[in-house]
Amino acid sequence: QVQLVESGGGLVQSGGSLRLSCEVSGFTADYNAVGWFRQAPGKGREGVSCSSSGDGNTYYADSVKGRFTISRDNAKNTVYLQMNMLKPEDTAVYYCAIDKSLPCNLWEEFDYWGQGTQVTVSS
Repeated sequence: QVQLVESGGGLVQSGGSLRLSCEVSGFTADYNAVGWFRQAPGKGREGVSCSSSGDGNTYYADSVKGRFTISRDNAKNTVYLQMNMLKPEDTAVYYCAIDKSLPCNLWEEFDYWGQGTQVTVSS
């Protein structure tokens, strides 16, 4: 009964910005980790950003450091990904995911995933 729903994707020009949202419902108040991940056409899924409550660490892929920021609004049970200075290579389906106990380095095994939202960056 845990559900994650992403929104905020769309078409944007190179250099533009988008903010993705992930609304979480169910018994998720005490989850350990939350992250954003993406899959580009013809490529495997990769980590974008992940935050671990257990150790207080936040991680970003080298390709997005300085441009993307992960944040949370606990009152709204919502996780955000602010994306600035977007590039065509950022084009992908973006997913959010959470897990009750796993650390960020095991994100491939996270228990709960959203359906994804498409981000397309034109040149």
